[in-house]
Amino acid sequence: MDQNGPPMKDFWLSCGHHLADRDAGGGLVATDEFLKAYLARPELVPPPEACAAERALSASLLADPRRPVAADEIAAIADADARENWQVMIAFRDHLLAHPTLEAAYRALVARGIGRTPPLFLDQLVHVILRNVLDCCDDPFVLRAAEMMFRPQRVRLHEGSLIAADEETVTGSSPTPISPLVAMLGLDAASAIDVMNDDNAATYWERSDRFDMALDLTAGRRGLEALSLVLKRFIEHLHGVEVEVAPLIEVRDAPLTWYVGLDAEASRIGDALWRDEPLDEATRARVIGLFRARFCDPGAVDARVSGEPVYLLLAMTADKTVRMKPQNLVAGLPLRHLETVT
Repeated sequence: MDQNGPPMKDFWLSCGHHLADRDAGGGLVATDEFLKAYLARPELVPPPEACAAERALSASLLADPRRPVAADEIAAIADADARENWQVMIAFRDHLLAHPTLEAAYRALVARGIGRTPPLFLDQLVHVILRNVLDCCDDPFVLRAAEMMFRPQRVRLHEGSLIAADEETVTGSSPTPISPLVAMLGLDAASAIDVMNDDNAATYWERSDRFDMALDLTAGRRGLEALSLVLKRFIEHLHGVEVEVAPLIEVRDAPLTWYVGLDAEASRIGDALWRDEPLDEATRARVIGLFRARFCDPGAVDARVSGEPVYLLLAMTADKTVRMKPQNLVAGLPLRHLETVT
């Protein structure tokens, strides 16, 4: 332990980061223990009524999670839902094992097409990759902003502020609320949720796996600054290029030489702006974040960009939900090396 300073605070234990190894380049390597965490998911644990074939497959993989699985082993499982679950899981496991790091597996998965990979698995990969990226981060605002990359958010305007809270928390049971904030976010009275601020940010370390702190995304405030740092670190880690990302209050008449929607709604709005289509006020109001990215090495960027910044757009849906698609930062940036991703 370093005697010259306090130990680093831990966070996001639920992502399984501690079960993975790191390679020399800082990427995460799947261990047997990491793979077993997937095998312990409720969808894969054989219920009491499971057939002998399913129980045998589960037991053998818990003993050796890397062993090859023949198609007829899965076909022998009696329950159709269980067969499908195992087909998806083994395909995903094989994909992870075919790549040297989890980061490489994620990049390749995005490049080849997600196919039948469950969104939950994609979110879990982003979760653990971000845990690696932010390993030494000591700013709770940055960590809370990073949650947006792998957990959908509900956004509400409250007393002039744009507040984002975890969707899963927001959509829980809702008896009579006990505070204006709880009422605004639709939380039940037993839920303990706070909008992160300087006074309570330190409590994030003990509650990071509860996803029960809301974030202020009002333009010009700390939430979007924190998210810009997350975007920067994520891009740099996955692509190996240096980039500066800054939030903008608004951009009028900005030359959208290249833009990336950070979610489906933002992509739709960006496409409309690209085609010079007028946007009504309701559509404009859905844009909650606009970022300017400048790559430090011009040689790493597609010549069509010609030194212009890349704009990153973030938006909410009509029902005020934000579902970020970090895979767009893998496939959508104008980087020269992307055609080599396999």
